[in-house]
Amino acid sequence: PMRKCLGCGEMFPQKELVRVVKTKLKDEDGNETGFEISLDLTGKKAGRGAYICKNESCYTSARKARRFNKALSCEIPEEILEKMSQEISSHE
Repeated sequence: PMRKCLGCGEMFPQKELVRVVKTKLKDEDGNETGFEISLDLTGKKAGRGAYICKNESCYTSARKARRFNKALSCEIPEEILEKMSQEISSHE
């Protein structure tokens, strides 16, 4: 499947992108208790995902424009953004 990069807006195969996912958390009764934001390197976690290509300039522009926050409709924790930055830098 093809996915759009939040930085440059180009379409890429899903396996070539880094994914941030917002997963709903539920209690033992099945009621929603909130959500969790995490980095999904496998691309298989359940939840709403946002994708970025492995290009430092795309990451920088997407972060500056707060596109991750807009795509997932919530504030992305700084530690997740740092992990994403490290993952992208390791591929360049």
